[in-house]
Amino acid sequence: MAKAYTKELIRQTIIDLLNETPLSQITVKEIAATCQINRNTFYYYYSDVYELLAEIFQTEIEQVIEEYNDTLSWEESFYVATKFALDNKKAIYHIYNSMRQEEVINYVYNVAGNVMTRYVKRVSANIPAKELDQLLIARFYQAALTEMLLRWIATGMKEDPQKVISRIGLLFDGNIELSLKRSTELD
Repeated sequence: MAKAYTKELIRQTIIDLLNETPLSQITVKEIAATCQINRNTFYYYYSDVYELLAEIFQTEIEQVIEEYNDTLSWEESFYVATKFALDNKKAIYHIYNSMRQEEVINYVYNVAGNVMTRYVKRVSANIPAKELDQLLIARFYQAALTEMLLRWIATGMKEDPQKVISRIGLLFDGNIELSLKRSTELD
């Protein structure tokens, strides 16, 4: 129980610090002082700040998978899945603009992949589309969503993502189903 509390305290502390300070300026000493633990306690759980960040992103991805709702559209699912990033814009921006940019990229890519793979699988339930085509369609949308979200982060996250995602949904409505139907006609 105490271990879980301490780990959560460390996790929340770095997120809070990242919402105020660039990653390059955050030290283990500062995290420990803010948590009112000694540095050895931090090192008991994590070898460094980067391992802590990797765990945070992995936990968030697992939460997205757990909370996925088959009744939501891909747009709603993607918006729900990116809630952590939206709630912690400055932290994400600070990580993205650090040497650990790949953590953010992998997080966004995995979230987009999870959402699109599940959505394509759900849409194809009544369409005998080839499995390879289902995978190609999911990967295509995963790549597109990842790149759009990364551009949004890189440009300071000024646009309302819910409006952009909704607009994309309206513009491309029916394309996934149409692509899956075309799969049944191809050799």
